[in-house]
Amino acid sequence: MVFNPSTGLDHVEWILEDVDLLLVMSVNPGFGGQSFIEAQLRKVEALRRLVDKAGLDIIIEVDGGVTPATAPLCVAAGATALVAGSAVFKGGPEAYAGNIRALKGG
Repeated sequence: MVFNPSTGLDHVEWILEDVDLLLVMSVNPGFGGQSFIEAQLRKVEALRRLVDKAGLDIIIEVDGGVTPATAPLCVAAGATALVAGSAVFKGGPEAYAGNIRALKGG
């Protein structure tokens, strides 16, 4: 199930048992390089509470604006998977390994 920035959590608890992955878009889908919408961290936190309360093993993934600065915020909010595009590919192939290391906090 995908949550765009304007999508509420109104109906998710009714289908949690049928879901393997909850994707929180932290930008408005359409193009890469957008700035992270920090308010989406509250959505990740709310989803984490719902999943934990239900005792389910559901991946909570964040996609959009994930950088070395926002990645730890997403994980702290309860995300278990992150999607990073621009933050990985900036600087060309010789920079990829260092970019990924930075995303992992190293």
